[in-house]
Parts: sequence; C-alpha cells; structure tokens
Amino acid sequence: MDTKKLIAKDLLSIGAVFFRPDEPFTWASGIKSPVYCDNRLTLTAPDVRNDVENALADVIKTYYPECQKLMGTSTAGIAHAAITAHILGLPMGYVRSGAKDHGRNNQIEGKLDKGEKVVVIEDLISTGGSVIEVVNTLREAGAEVLGIASIFTYGMKKGLERLNDSDVKNISLTDFDVIASVAAEEGYISLPDIERLKAFRDNPSDESWITK
Repeated sequence: MDTKKLIAKDLLSIGAVFFRPDEPFTWASGIKSPVYCDNRLTLTAPDVRNDVENALADVIKTYYPECQKLMGTSTAGIAHAAITAHILGLPMGYVRSGAKDHGRNNQIEGKLDKGEKVVVIEDLISTGGSVIEVVNTLREAGAEVLGIASIFTYGMKKGLERLNDSDVKNISLTDFDVIASVAAEEGYISLPDIERLKAFRDNPSDESWITK
C-alpha cells in the first residue's frame, strides 16, 4: 500500500479526518466545510502515530536530505517535529504564532543559526496562511527553509498559490483527493459525495455543493 493511502486509512480510522457533507462544519473563517480535520488525535493512537512519524521521517530523508533541523508550527506541529527529529537524530525547535510578551520575547524557540537548513513540520495545510508566516519568520531570522513536510493538505487553489508565491515546497503524506477516495471505498461517504467534496475543495466560498 502506498503511503498516501495508508495515512488516509489511518486518519479516517481514528476520526482525525471526519466527513459530514450533509451537515457541514463551520470554520473560524465562517466557511462551511464538509470535512473536519484534527491530526492531534494521531498522538493518542500509537499505531497511527508510528505510521505518521515514520512517513514524515521518510519525507525528510527523500526530499530534504540536506536538512539540519526541524521546526514545528505552533502548536499542532510541535509534537510531530519532536518525534520525527528523534527518529532522524536531528535537533528541533518551533515557531510561535507571535513573540512572547515576557522573558527574551522569543518567537522562535530553540537555537537557530543563520544559514541553517531547516524543514517546517505542519499538521495540516488549507489556505496556507499560517505556515507561510512561519516560513517567513524563519527566513527573517536567517534560516534557509528547504520546504515543508505536512501530514495532510486540502490542495485548495489559494493555498497552492500562496506556497508558489512564497517559493516554498510542500510535501504532504496524504491529500484531500486520496482521503475522499478512500472514504468512499470504505463506506464513510457515498461515491456521489466525492464530486461535492471536490467542488468544495476547488472553491470553498461557493456553497452550492451543499445542496447538490
């Protein structure tokens, strides 16, 4: 079984990715979504966690062999960065969503040298805004960001464009299309739902998929 399908099966099996096209979830942005993703649940499922962290380690070795340090996004990427760094024998740190208002006012936690080659570990990418902020923070601190390794990406146009505009590569363990396909195969959703899900993915602001 290829990695994308394995991780898709894993995430579905523990409810880390949950489809509900007939009763959409509402994101903080107000967007209605047929899918909810909470990859933190992988941390409490040891078998799935092992698959995820070993797959992330393989991504680093395959796509970012020059990597010198992993940097997790706050907060969801921190644990994944730590475990993957342990597997690879690499140092890690993480980037806060904003600088602390006390102590040394750090936004980047962990030692980071100028010119250091780093990979950002992210759990999920939708529109890409938050992970691009992390990349920019690291670049401003003098790091060479080789790219991003993420567990799941929606493949939304806005997210892909932001990654491209920021000249940053992202390698995800699995993606929206693969998970939707596996979900249909295993009876989580019906086959006709796949087209509705893809309509959402292609244009989240157009809610016509809800009534199809």
